[in-house]
Amino acid sequence: MTDHLTQTIRTAGTWTGATQTCKLSYDGRFLRRKVIQTLDGQSVLVDLPKTTSLNHGDAFETADGQLIEVIAAEEALLEITGENLVQLAWHIGNRHTPCQIEADHLLIQNDPVIGHMLEHLGAKVTQVLRPFTPEGGAYGHGRTHSHEHGHTAHDHDHAH
Repeated sequence: MTDHLTQTIRTAGTWTGATQTCKLSYDGRFLRRKVIQTLDGQSVLVDLPKTTSLNHGDAFETADGQLIEVIAAEEALLEITGENLVQLAWHIGNRHTPCQIEADHLLIQNDPVIGHMLEHLGAKVTQVLRPFTPEGGAYGHGRTHSHEHGHTAHDHDHAH
């Protein structure tokens, strides 16, 4: 391993001059302790004090000041289009599914059950391979704080 990263992450747009790059999927950009590979084949141990959500364009800073840029990797997604895009987005959100919102389409992870539901609501669903950078959610930057629909310490009802 060439480096052991323990703390510093620079937010997209606050740094310049990365010396290395790594490509991580949406799930791979949610990490605390993990070995990542740079595009030039170097292994780097990321060992952060807490689980962190990284965005496309963020960067790790090594102990010697070098920057490793985080790039959103292409992954299997569903592209959602249709005349009722706002309604479709509502149904996706109601199921606590991460969603990337664009002007003329939505992108979600490749979930055949959600895709089938959306088709029944009039959506055109197309499998695509693209980087995934969904909206962060109401309670924080990066991830929605999804939860199960069973009984928890935060019981509440959802209309489905």
